[in-house]
Amino acid sequence: MRKIIELAIILGLFAYASIIGAHDLIVTNAANKTFDLSSEIPKNKVGVVLGAGKYLKNGRVNLFYKYRVDAAVALYKSGKINFILVSGDNGSKTYDEPSTFKDDLMAQGVPEHKIYLDYAGFRTLDSMVRAKAIFGQDSITVISQKFHNERAIYLANQHDIYALGYNAKDVNRAYSKGTHYREYFARTKAVLDIIWGTKPKFYGTPIVIQ
Repeated sequence: MRKIIELAIILGLFAYASIIGAHDLIVTNAANKTFDLSSEIPKNKVGVVLGAGKYLKNGRVNLFYKYRVDAAVALYKSGKINFILVSGDNGSKTYDEPSTFKDDLMAQGVPEHKIYLDYAGFRTLDSMVRAKAIFGQDSITVISQKFHNERAIYLANQHDIYALGYNAKDVNRAYSKGTHYREYFARTKAVLDIIWGTKPKFYGTPIVIQ
């Protein structure tokens, strides 16, 4: 029994060290690459908005979603991006993140011909790899909350994509405690995906953004 307990402790410490190590690696990699103000971020041709569901289970609007839409609109109207690529989940006929984003972006004045949709952005890894492999971009501005941008930038950089992050307004931890806790595990998975050479779920026919 004692050896089992000792082994469990060792494994627990290893897991903890891996989580903290992945977190620190991603934070360090993203240093000076995320921006809160549109006036400070360099211009890029394409801004990639990372998907989220519009509504929560209780029927209320998801603030992560709302603030990403607002950030994308602000960045476009400030002239810091020319096009918006919405990358999200369209895993079923009744769930379509990219089209929902498109509708709300257009409602705030972004022209339809300036919006491109990636329906196979099932994970952040997929969104980053497909931005280059399918949409031909090797330099992008990622639009999401800062913690998400940091992970996306790491994944982009590991696939030879130069990425900056424009930080959408974050959501207070009382509202989103679970999301922020899960991010630690998502970061560990991101590092493992690079080590394992994980590929996107789908590729497809290239789409030229112009």
